[in-house]
Amino acid sequence: MRFQLPSVAVTDIDLNDPASIDDPHSYWSRYRDMGPVQWSDAHRAWVVLGHVELSEAFRDGRLLSADRVTPLERVAAHRPSSFAKVVELLGGWMVFRDPPLHTHLRDPMRNVFTPRRVATLEEMVSQVVDEIVDGLDDVIDVREDFAGPLPAWVIAAVLGVEATERDRFQGWSNDLATIVFATDPHTTAPEQATAAAAEFSDFFQRLIERERAEPSETLMTALVNGAGDQLSDLELVGACTLILFAGHETTTSLLMNTMGLLATRRDLVEALRVGELDTALEELLRVLGPTRSMYRKVAVAHERGGQALAVDDNVLLCVAAANHDPDVFDEPGRLKLDRDPNPHLTFGWGLHHCLGAHLARLEARLALKALLGRYRTFEPVGPVPPIEGTVISSIQQPLRVKLS
Repeated sequence: MRFQLPSVAVTDIDLNDPASIDDPHSYWSRYRDMGPVQWSDAHRAWVVLGHVELSEAFRDGRLLSADRVTPLERVAAHRPSSFAKVVELLGGWMVFRDPPLHTHLRDPMRNVFTPRRVATLEEMVSQVVDEIVDGLDDVIDVREDFAGPLPAWVIAAVLGVEATERDRFQGWSNDLATIVFATDPHTTAPEQATAAAAEFSDFFQRLIERERAEPSETLMTALVNGAGDQLSDLELVGACTLILFAGHETTTSLLMNTMGLLATRRDLVEALRVGELDTALEELLRVLGPTRSMYRKVAVAHERGGQALAVDDNVLLCVAAANHDPDVFDEPGRLKLDRDPNPHLTFGWGLHHCLGAHLARLEARLALKALLGRYRTFEPVGPVPPIEGTVISSIQQPLRVKLS
């Protein structure tokens, strides 16, 4: 029997409820009076709703654990030996580690993804964006023709990967998603990820060795030169795969969600065209951002938000709810493209703030600028599919749009 304070009842919070996406402000308003931390039977987890409480949880590396590798290591003991390669790769992902290992993996990367260094990539990213947008037909499958390849090609470019190799990135990322987004590691199908993990490792090891012999003067050069003396080759390979996977999945989802909205709201197309794009992008990230929630495990029994959390309890840091907190955002249910300030938590906060946030913003801004500069309207071909997902929020089903 789970202990709860008497004043708080078990709720039916469910991030898979379409109402939580269709009208997030109204949905989360149902639960706020019951406290900023509530138990969800649907997810068998505590759900953190409040902006302040979520910010505190992101900074907490002691009471809440982000470790996803240790459970996978236990699973690997009962899986084919090839599955160990997947676990080995994810072991180098800082987002799945707690301090001090998280600090060891993250600190060298901080100097690679500085705002100044990312700003130097604008011309390179713009060239990739132009290549993709220039090649679009009048009617496109948004994921296949635009939102999927764009971040994969950008990451390939900034890592110094040849153009002939870049299409492989998207497939690798999709295969690893079966492991990364699994809520229960015991239910994962290793066959879908082991081949990608092996190819990942071999490919990036060769890339690291090439970079040492013949520097490409790309982000890969900064990574190998700046972090190579602090991280092992295996950890460098893990860092490279994290850059690819995290950068691909999140940016693809943001572009899918944004195109779905623009296909149904012509007024927003015009507002984006004449407004301040950087400011508008932050509002799109708040409302349509790819991160709905992040998983944690309770490492030390403690009280949080008026609830008693026991060791090994599951916790969902609900970014979607925090981004609609009326104590922080004026009229959170409205999409306000000129909202400023906009302290959304889409990229996390504190200890686990996304190091690739600057690159993601650069990609999205240049992609939207290119589309708005070339096309006046974005007409949906058929119904616009819904946004789905508990962890990553994205239009999953095919979205076809006519450009004119």
